[in-house]
This record gives sequence, C-alpha cells and structure tokens, in this order.
Amino acid sequence: MSKRDNTLMRAQLRAKSKGKFGVLDTEPSVDEKLTRLEEDIRRLKIEFDIFFNGASKRPPYDTKGRVDTMMKRIADDRTLSFAQRYRYNSLASRYNSFRDVWRRTMQGREEGRDPGATARANAKEQAVADFKRTDFVCDDAHKDVELVKSLYSALVEAKKVCGESVENFSFPRFHRLIASRADGLKERLGCERVSFSIDVEGGHVSFKAKGERG
Repeated sequence: MSKRDNTLMRAQLRAKSKGKFGVLDTEPSVDEKLTRLEEDIRRLKIEFDIFFNGASKRPPYDTKGRVDTMMKRIADDRTLSFAQRYRYNSLASRYNSFRDVWRRTMQGREEGRDPGATARANAKEQAVADFKRTDFVCDDAHKDVELVKSLYSALVEAKKVCGESVENFSFPRFHRLIASRADGLKERLGCERVSFSIDVEGGHVSFKAKGERG
C-alpha cells in the first residue's frame, strides 16, 4: 500500500473516531459534569456582578441558558448516585438563591430603582438569613475578658448585618455594661452564671441575657 493510501486511511479512521463537534466521542462522567456545572455557576455569578456594576451592557443570558440546560440534563439523569444527587441538590440550591437575587435586582432596574441600592438590599437580606444565633455562658464577666471579647465581636457582626451603627461602641464600654448587667442578674436571681444570646430577628439585633443556676 502506498504512503498516500496509508495517509488517507488514517485520516478516515480519525474522522470516524471523532464526534459531531470534532472531539473524541466520549461522554463526560457525572462527576465531570457536576464540576463543570459548579464552575459555570461561579462564572455566571461573576458575569452578573459585572453587569450590575455597569461594566457590561448586556446580561449574561447566554451563559445562564447553558447553565439552565445543564441543570436540567443532570436532574433528569437517573444514574446519579446518592452522593452525586446530594452534590447536585447543593448546587441547585445555591443557583436558585443566585437567580432570586438576580431577578429582584433586574426588576429593580426595570422599575427605575438604583441597582446598587437594590443589590445592597438583597445582600443584606441574604446576610440576615444566613446569620447564626450565638450563645455564651459567663461565670464572671469581670474576669472572663476573652469570652466577653467574643460576645462583643458577635454583637458587632450582628449590628453590621442589620445595618446598625457601631460607632462609639467600644469594647471597654461594652465590657463595663455586660459586667454590670451580669452582677445585677446574679444578685436579683441568686444565680451563679449568666448566659447571653445574640440573634437577628425581623431584621434587628436580639441581645438577651438570663440567669443560669448550678
């Protein structure tokens, strides 16, 4: 067989081994699809942030369409293992949260509201929803300085999440207030310890103290 015939045969074999898009016709694994989906969701969030900040004139609907298509394909795949389904559900939950924020921000732009203010409001709402209640138990607020510092940091974080001012809210002043409040509770209730809880309720900081016996 001539060299030319050999070259032609190899070219034909390569053509047969390639798929529709000119790559080897091998289906990516479910884990590879999930990894790609996670990367695309991250990329889409960045593209929407760029658009809302005014650096792009057109929303990234093409990227969003690809993500939506991949989400549906993976959701319809009945071969997913429990771990893969759990990973997919986590990605879907994250993506749905992003989509809700994007929808509200787009709606704000269409209604003439300041997109920056809308984005900040959405971010605050998400931060409030994500805030976790914190509890502290203090034996002696005068001596447990590190514990009171942790309590102070948690309260400052809660105030910032709710958009409340922390100006003139110094630690020494807070320490004196907590020590005095703890002393008062111990004396009034005859308890040995005081527990403090910090939470966000209805968009506002909830800071409570109660006596602990024993």
